[in-house]
Amino acid sequence: MRYLFPLLLVLSALATVLLPGCEPKEDLLTTDSSAKLEFSLDTVKFDTVFVSVGTVSKRLWVYNRNSRAVKVSEISLQSQPGVTYSLLVNGDKALTVRDVAIRGKDSLLVLVSATVDPTAGDAKPFLVVNDLRFRTNGNDQAVKVLSYGQNAYFHDNEVITKNTTWKADKPHVVYNSVLVDSLATLTIEAGARIYSHAGSFLVVRGRLLCNPTYRPTGPIKPDDPNIVRFQGDRREKQYADTPGQWGGLEFDASSQDNVLRFTEIKNSAFGLLIYNPFNRQPHPRVQVENAVLSNISTLNGGYNLEGAALLGISGDFVVRNTLITNCEQYAVFGVQGSQYQLDYCTLANYLQNNRQTPSVLLAPAIEINGKQRPPAAPRLTVRNSILWGTIRDGDELEFVDGEQYAGNISIRNSILKTKKYDNAGVLGQQKNGNIINPDEFERPLFKSSPVRFRGTKLNFQLDTLSPASNKGLPLPGITTDLLNLSRDPNTPDIGAYERVNP
Repeated sequence: MRYLFPLLLVLSALATVLLPGCEPKEDLLTTDSSAKLEFSLDTVKFDTVFVSVGTVSKRLWVYNRNSRAVKVSEISLQSQPGVTYSLLVNGDKALTVRDVAIRGKDSLLVLVSATVDPTAGDAKPFLVVNDLRFRTNGNDQAVKVLSYGQNAYFHDNEVITKNTTWKADKPHVVYNSVLVDSLATLTIEAGARIYSHAGSFLVVRGRLLCNPTYRPTGPIKPDDPNIVRFQGDRREKQYADTPGQWGGLEFDASSQDNVLRFTEIKNSAFGLLIYNPFNRQPHPRVQVENAVLSNISTLNGGYNLEGAALLGISGDFVVRNTLITNCEQYAVFGVQGSQYQLDYCTLANYLQNNRQTPSVLLAPAIEINGKQRPPAAPRLTVRNSILWGTIRDGDELEFVDGEQYAGNISIRNSILKTKKYDNAGVLGQQKNGNIINPDEFERPLFKSSPVRFRGTKLNFQLDTLSPASNKGLPLPGITTDLLNLSRDPNTPDIGAYERVNP
């Protein structure tokens, strides 16, 4: 009897191998014409694709809901004038894939990518439509593929050596950075769109004039078509507000008299970086008016520096009517003798990433790539501005060794989030019309912030009850706000936006 049980196991194994009809049901192939496929999408949509630049791959899941396997005799997507496609199925890259089996109750992943070819015409997006076809047991099924293409100017590792104008008739796409040489001026027309690839910078050794001639005749909206916009080249919806997608705008030691007006810079490692590590005189200078800088973040940015919307290393900024929001490290970072003047600015740092760095940091010296640079006292002048954010258990202001240059810090008629510099010593700011820590962190009562209205679109205009209302000091020459609304000539509001009475 002791040999009977092992014998039964052997006979059972042989029966499994030799007897017909024991193949798992889901592996048995059906040729029934009613066995159709189902799809995760009825349309594969590509967002606007710059011509000659391939897209990311889009995923399409193909489901076999039948209990038995089916053989897809052909999967095909034919290129046509205007667009070139590519399919990836089970590791095979082709436009036509044949004899692909899908087990019963199983699925197949198809990756689709597209490159839109240059066409004659203007910058308006154009639509290319095609069918991704599946033939199974005599059945033809199709999923629509939509590709929106757009012609563009391409700047790949370009050096600008003479005065140049970037027009607004087509988008500009930057690869491997663009350098404006020391004797050249780059002028960017009103309404231009600049899309930069990962790691790319616009480096200015000469001069940059961004939107220099646009003069709106009345109030404008945030989506005004005349605003110059810089952002990354990823056009998919999920990248709309993702920080750190490209480098930013860098101004080197020889750069002077730069002006950016009615400009938006978003999703970069640095917004505006002045890089003058040897403290060359005169400092590079950038004037910013009616601008928005948002979603700024980096871990190194090529210089082992943390990201900032305005980062000055021995550089000077004059900034008016400007919103800086949602920076993962700093909004303003000034070191080694940098000088900042902020008038009617709103720094609203609400990015939800457990940020530990203050929105505003000043320091005499900085270490770059492991080398300490010689110290020089920075300077900060702030008028009619909001310096705010949601840093946990800390200040939004930090003046490293600030007692040494306290006379270089002037903040007036502004709303500040700080306990360290409330009224302590020479750096105390509970003076000059400043409002320190109004109520709790929900203040200064913007119309819509992540704290007050989670999940809604951010709006940093002032709520009716905002403590910033009518607390400003009139400043000569600044009579309108970020959106070109007239400011109250006697008691203007604090921040980039003048409150509109209902």
